[in-house]
Amino acid sequence: MDAVPALDEPLKKVLGPATAKVMAEHLGLHTVGDLLHHYPRRYEERGQLTHLADLPMDEHVTVVAQVADARLHTFASSRAPRGKGQRLEVTITDGSGRLQLVFFGAGVHKPHKELLPGTRAMFAGKVSVFNRRLQLAHPAYELLRADSEEAVESWAGALIPLYPATAKLESWKIGKAIQTVLPSAQEAADPLPETLREGRGLLPLPEALLKIHRPHTMADIEQARARLKWDEAFVLQVALARRRHADAQLPAVPRRPRPDGILAAFDDRLPFSLTEGQRKVSEEIFADLATDHPMHRLLQGEVGSGKTLVALRAMLAVVDAGGQAAMLAPTEVLAQQHHRSVTEMMGELAEGGMLGGAENATKVVLLTGSMGAAARRQALLDLATGEAGIVIGTHALIEDKVQFHDLGLVVVDEQHRFGVEQRDALRGKGKQPPHLLVMTATPIPRTVAMTVFGDLETSVLDQLPAGRSPIASHVVPAADKPHFLARAWERVREEAGKGHQAYVVCPRIGDEEDGAKAKKSPEDEAEKRPPLAVLDIAEQLARGPLAGLRVEVLHGRMQPDDKDAVMRGFAAGEADVLVATTVIEVGVNVPNATVMVIMDADRFGVSQLHQLRGRVGRGSAPGLCLLVTEMPEASAARRRLNAVASTLDGFELSRIDLEQRREGDVLGQAQSGTRSSLRMLAVIDDEEVIAEAREEATRIVAADPDLERLPALRTALDALLDEEREQYLEKG
Repeated sequence: MDAVPALDEPLKKVLGPATAKVMAEHLGLHTVGDLLHHYPRRYEERGQLTHLADLPMDEHVTVVAQVADARLHTFASSRAPRGKGQRLEVTITDGSGRLQLVFFGAGVHKPHKELLPGTRAMFAGKVSVFNRRLQLAHPAYELLRADSEEAVESWAGALIPLYPATAKLESWKIGKAIQTVLPSAQEAADPLPETLREGRGLLPLPEALLKIHRPHTMADIEQARARLKWDEAFVLQVALARRRHADAQLPAVPRRPRPDGILAAFDDRLPFSLTEGQRKVSEEIFADLATDHPMHRLLQGEVGSGKTLVALRAMLAVVDAGGQAAMLAPTEVLAQQHHRSVTEMMGELAEGGMLGGAENATKVVLLTGSMGAAARRQALLDLATGEAGIVIGTHALIEDKVQFHDLGLVVVDEQHRFGVEQRDALRGKGKQPPHLLVMTATPIPRTVAMTVFGDLETSVLDQLPAGRSPIASHVVPAADKPHFLARAWERVREEAGKGHQAYVVCPRIGDEEDGAKAKKSPEDEAEKRPPLAVLDIAEQLARGPLAGLRVEVLHGRMQPDDKDAVMRGFAAGEADVLVATTVIEVGVNVPNATVMVIMDADRFGVSQLHQLRGRVGRGSAPGLCLLVTEMPEASAARRRLNAVASTLDGFELSRIDLEQRREGDVLGQAQSGTRSSLRMLAVIDDEEVIAEAREEATRIVAADPDLERLPALRTALDALLDEEREQYLEKG
């Protein structure tokens, strides 16, 4: 049998089963290669002591400090009633501050012997407070003795790497395990082609791994980081370039609109002219539709920038060319709404085969899971015969029963809600792969678009159509200034008095068992208060500050028909205030709604708040968005809300959002609970590396699509694209 390559060796064989089990369970590390890619978070310089003055509460920390004094106390307790209980108190210092360590009972003997004044050591534990002083109880520690051979060897070099650790496994134990496997780094296969590596002056991979784990100078660390960032960016971009290349090999039917067809008729009946941005993006899309391989384009635009109009024109171009277009929406409410707005925009052009329909009209059908059997049968028939040129629906469109006459274009709304399996299932319904247009209203910084949506070409709509009103946003600190909240409800009443409408958004529905299902953020834990709920708030408002106004509720657990009835009633002006969960986040269009009050706004992400805010100010009257929070002024949550209130630029906000979240979340890993595949690369800071890696990857894949001349790169790619990563790449 072949020997296992050194880097694929399971850790339990190298480190023993107990350590390997902790590494697998708590750090997701299974092989020698995984451990070598577990990079230090930061480094301690031997001569420079950590700042004890900046210790965070309730966090596991590793500090390097010197023992100032150590005292052994005896005391009486229930276990040692005769005053035989022992407590060792050790004070350590680093020049910036002091910290107390405490050891009890039988645990005092070893530290009492070893932690003598003047001794330097690394200490790790959880920071807590006792008698208003910071302390570490029973910390683990490692003496830094320069005299013993072993210590000199194990802390070789002047820099001590500190690793991302857990309560079960301290940083230096990880460090020791890495020293054990470090010789295997020599056998690491280098994924970067030699010409690329030498051309950019990057270290070979074995050397980079050695320098990241056992650096002698800060320059070693910089060189190693530069190299390891390139690996991550490049391997990811090669994966995406191969997907783009494979898609470009697929055949597709070119779809060109007729000069006198339905698109021209639609443009003639538009009551306004397209914005410069809409015209430019439409030209990019039409150029793609005219080619004989499938379009793969991401259309990102601010809420209200007119993406739906651009998508509809693309769909009409395909209908002109004899094909059908399908629009896939994430929820029934949204599918129904798209269907309404598309048929309204098209007027008699949507009445194909009906009396009064225009001569080049087509049929626009809706297909959702909750439709009645007869309506569903008719819709399926219209699709199979080609009678319907446009279909709008939820994932009900993907079911086996749905057959198309000639599917030419798939438009996916709000990409992050659809997996690639669904995208591909729908694409499989065409005789040849249809063209694909993905729309998102979450602005995505360029680097993230290149990383997460790297298999799609990107178009950006960044102008708002004329006539859209500005939205003023303010933070309402309900705990510090309750009268601000009272004023917020007065503003809602004032707007209702002018004939306008308002949304009130809450994080929770309110009929969960004890609120157990509601996700708790760290801030919730601190407050011990469950997030505010739609059902409770609606009742309080209707009885209190908004008494006399028509208050309705909307949330995700209502029956689809009930949801639709509430939404339609609100759009028709039958209610003044809609108290809802984030079901209104995407696509609900009520031009008469001018105020949005977001309760517990700190429980929502930056992008989500921006999306929600985009629901008001859609008509000619100015919009107002009030972010209500009880978080104190100095908190991170308040800083986040102030950022949202200070700008309407979604791209700026998505950057802020990204800087505040962990990198891995951006790449969709947070949902699947796996580690992010990006350990060294920072999506925002390393924009240049990502852009250069994308260029190199595209060039290499064009020359050698199967990477036959680059076996090490192929191996690295297989490791990246294990099943979970493959899914995240494809889900985007």
